[in-house]
Amino acid sequence: MVISADLTARILRLYRAEHWRVGTIASQLQVHRDTVRRVLGQAGEPQLSSPLRPSRLDPYRPFILQTLQKFPTLTAARLYVMVCERGWRGSPDHFRHVVASMRPAAQAYLRLRTLPGEQAQVDWAHFGHLQVGRARRPLMAFVMVLSYSRAIFLRFFLDARMDSFLRGHVEAFAAFGGVARVLLYDNLKSAVLERAGDAIRFNPELLRFAAHHAFEPRPVAVARGNEKGRVERSIRYIREGFFAAREFADLDDLNAQARAWCEGQASDRRWPEDGSLTVREAFEAERASLLALPERECALGERVAVDVGKTPYVRFDLNDYTVPHTHVRRTLSVLADDRRVRVFDGIQELASHVRSYDSGQQIEEPAHIQALVQHKRAARTHRGTDRLGHAAPTALALLKAAAARGHNLGTVTAALLRLLDRYGATALEAAIAQALAQGVPHPNAVRLALERAREDKGAAPPTSLCLSEEVTRRDAPVRSHALASYDQIVPAAKADQGEPRDE
Repeated sequence: MVISADLTARILRLYRAEHWRVGTIASQLQVHRDTVRRVLGQAGEPQLSSPLRPSRLDPYRPFILQTLQKFPTLTAARLYVMVCERGWRGSPDHFRHVVASMRPAAQAYLRLRTLPGEQAQVDWAHFGHLQVGRARRPLMAFVMVLSYSRAIFLRFFLDARMDSFLRGHVEAFAAFGGVARVLLYDNLKSAVLERAGDAIRFNPELLRFAAHHAFEPRPVAVARGNEKGRVERSIRYIREGFFAAREFADLDDLNAQARAWCEGQASDRRWPEDGSLTVREAFEAERASLLALPERECALGERVAVDVGKTPYVRFDLNDYTVPHTHVRRTLSVLADDRRVRVFDGIQELASHVRSYDSGQQIEEPAHIQALVQHKRAARTHRGTDRLGHAAPTALALLKAAAARGHNLGTVTAALLRLLDRYGATALEAAIAQALAQGVPHPNAVRLALERAREDKGAAPPTSLCLSEEVTRRDAPVRSHALASYDQIVPAAKADQGEPRDE
């Protein structure tokens, strides 16, 4: 029960000045005894009343004290359920009053002050999701706050990857015009990979980045959110003062509005250390104390190894990007930032694409597709020539003669393949030989020769069969050879069995 300040003052006055007992105060003010004891306990007054009467809750007090020592912030409602599971039956209101008197005293915190340029605090904040085409992306805010001036840097990303984390640092340093000497982090994976007490294993990418910019990465103690209270309060300020009811077209629009808000409203708010100054004025005084930016930029971007299948695409972050067809069935490297996706074979850059945050998209370079089409056409012609050479060797002579006359070899090859499918290899070989004998190396002459041979035999016109690609591949013609070679096998077999050879 919440009691008024007036009633609290009357209880304390009657106890301290009039030396009334707890029961007397409760009966005269018409409140419960536990309420009086709670007010006196919160005021730190030793109770002079007689010892409490035995209570059914007494057997459970050691368990409650032990649990509160281990979990000081555990709610009374949860403790009530735990005690009821152990056999106690009683009013939850009475139980809450007892637990309130048994809780350890609240911990006091020192107000943390920092020197100008000494410290900045960094954290991620989740702001729901953003629909990009068919992909539902998390909307993450990178927030950096200078601890002295409370200047805020805000940048939204569609992920919380390490490359986005470091890119947020770079843009924050550029916006502030310098680097704080110490950057304070929560125990997030982008900063701390593993922690056991005071033993900390930092993310090696963050250590490399910190060494380049000459700042000290420092994680806060476990369960000590007060140590980075400035960034926590800034995130709450961003939610209430910037993001609430905010309308934006896309991520770029949102970041443009965030930049204007940081440079405007957030900088013009009152400085907490001195109400006569603004955050902007405090930041201008702090700017000179920041470390200078490094002369050269730190190489950023997410680098991953990708496998190229039988199609010339690499898969990165839910989308496919083209590479030259000469690099299929290989392992390549992707270096990506928030704007572009670049593909490398060792140190050779093969492709550079605009990054897509959609899902299931094929981002293509027209030159890659055109090169593949030309390669497939040349390969198709080569396969057709090879098939003709096996089925009718004389066809190679016809193709050579047709090329000398300037005919299109692709067209000639395709026409001869159609005739091969309709009339067969033997008939085509004879017709090609006749066309060459007449000095006409053209498919039309071959077709006329085939038609005359069919009419002379009185055969019906052949019908073409539409077979699948796999059946056609398996039904490849076999070049015939002399049957006399089989005669050499029989004598050799008889000699192996001890029979006399035929002379």
